[in-house]
Amino acid sequence: MATSPLSILYQTEDLVAINKPHGLLVHRSPLASDASEFAVQLLRDQLGQKVYPVHRLDRKTGGVLLFALNEEMNPTMQVLFAEGKIHKQYLAIVRGHTPDTLEIDYPLRREDGVVQEAFTGLKTLQRTEIEVPLGQHPTSRYSLVELTPTTGRMHQLRKHMAHVFHPIIGDRPHGCNKQNRLFKERFSMTTMLLHAQHLHFQHPASGEPIYIQAPLLPEFERMQRELFGSD
Repeated sequence: MATSPLSILYQTEDLVAINKPHGLLVHRSPLASDASEFAVQLLRDQLGQKVYPVHRLDRKTGGVLLFALNEEMNPTMQVLFAEGKIHKQYLAIVRGHTPDTLEIDYPLRREDGVVQEAFTGLKTLQRTEIEVPLGQHPTSRYSLVELTPTTGRMHQLRKHMAHVFHPIIGDRPHGCNKQNRLFKERFSMTTMLLHAQHLHFQHPASGEPIYIQAPLLPEFERMQRELFGSD
């Protein structure tokens, strides 16, 4: 998959951020035995040094992925993420017409049964209705939304959007199978349309404000054009 070099968005002596392609695992996982390439190994080989992922993105999510470049910075950045001191913002294309703004305050249950508070802010950027029938509906509606999670639970955005009945296109298992099938058949699209657009934080050593933004990846850009008629 990632035969070309990873796109580096930001790099200092102790941090590096890439624009992770959709479908690339961050690191090896027993749950994905089919994968042969991983962001950690690819970036290590590209830079010629050890790298430490300080947060996670789902395999199917693209966008900003941040790494520490030494053992001292790794736990420091992980603490900033855990304490909610890293501002994260995502773009997603979802089913239906979403409200202008929405606050999703809905606790999520971990695999071990522990229930955790989870909060996501939503802002609608664009809405569209296309002449594609689905089920009993003569047309199909979609929204481009900006999602701002203030907690970092596993699959939080995917679960929260499913909870408010606006699942992310291409999401499995939390999404809509009918929509996913429609996109595969009509657009040859199997990517999940969720993009980690930017990270914003204060550098823990210098106090400097850091703003890292990831351009949209080709499949997300293509579907934005198809549905909304613009990049």
